[in-house]
Amino acid sequence: MLNPFAVARNVLGSLGLVLLVAGASAQAQELPKVRLFATGGTISGYADSRDMQYGYKPGTILPDKLLADIPEAAKVADLSYEDIAETGSGGINTAILLKLAKQVNAWLARPDTAGAVVTHGTATMEETAYFLNLVIHSDKPVVVVGAMRPFTSISRDGPFNLYNAIRVAADPEARKNGVMILLNEEIQAARDVTKTNTERVNTFETRDLGPIGFADEDRIVFYRHLLYRHTYKSEFDVDNLTDLPKVDICFGYQEGDRACIDGEVAAGAKGIVLDDSSPGNREAVKDARTKGVVFAQSDRKGSGRVLNSTRGEEAGVVTADNLNAQKSRMLLRLALTKTSDPKEIQRMFEEY
Repeated sequence: MLNPFAVARNVLGSLGLVLLVAGASAQAQELPKVRLFATGGTISGYADSRDMQYGYKPGTILPDKLLADIPEAAKVADLSYEDIAETGSGGINTAILLKLAKQVNAWLARPDTAGAVVTHGTATMEETAYFLNLVIHSDKPVVVVGAMRPFTSISRDGPFNLYNAIRVAADPEARKNGVMILLNEEIQAARDVTKTNTERVNTFETRDLGPIGFADEDRIVFYRHLLYRHTYKSEFDVDNLTDLPKVDICFGYQEGDRACIDGEVAAGAKGIVLDDSSPGNREAVKDARTKGVVFAQSDRKGSGRVLNSTRGEEAGVVTADNLNAQKSRMLLRLALTKTSDPKEIQRMFEEY
């Protein structure tokens, strides 16, 4: 004969388990949905010993392990991931950029998603972040994150950077800030920030303006908003593109001749960014302009604007405002998908 008290305990126990599972499921559904798009880099780098800062293999630690290493993040967001690439930042190419942009756009277009995080190597991180800033079609936050020390390192910085990036991507106050870069608890605007040191953890700086906010322990704080066009206000669309125009950079220095410009034109460049000036530039630019090549004038100092000038306008050279050469290249590539008119491209450099 069944003991009625035992039966009641079993029923109540089963009911409690069901309620517990249902409660956990409901809690997960209530958390903001954030997806990690992994491309590799130092943050997922593996080295044979814990004191190795160089000689590691980037992109070795897969995104599921990156997330498993920070279980605290599961209390912040309902997490998922996509493995876009497994490379160092020097291996990022047009195919990866377009794939990444399309996948992030598709994710953010869903009405139930909150934001996106992109793991990336630091050397070219600012280029990818600015590219995304120009082609993402959502006001939801996109946070690009990396590390200066590999995953296997003593005192690695990657896990805390990733945790904070997830916090920012899940925060509704982060909307309409465009694409951001987060390392060292600092939130930087993708358009303005640059890497300034080869190895220090505070390498990313916005020289003229400073961070837009901070990922502090108690809350995410923002102190300024962006006035230029980006993301959800951008005119650029790569959803149907399979390639981008070839744009290269020529560095200016004493006694520099025209070989760089001539070589890039011969190699098929549709645009060239002049990072400062060389003596041989003027005639080379003039000749290349007759072939339809578009030029943008940047500057190698790393801070300050390149001013509009009558001489530049007459030569058909676009000024890059305060964009560095690598970001100018990204904007010029996208501009050339729409027009080759220097005046119209100048308008884009002033707005973005």
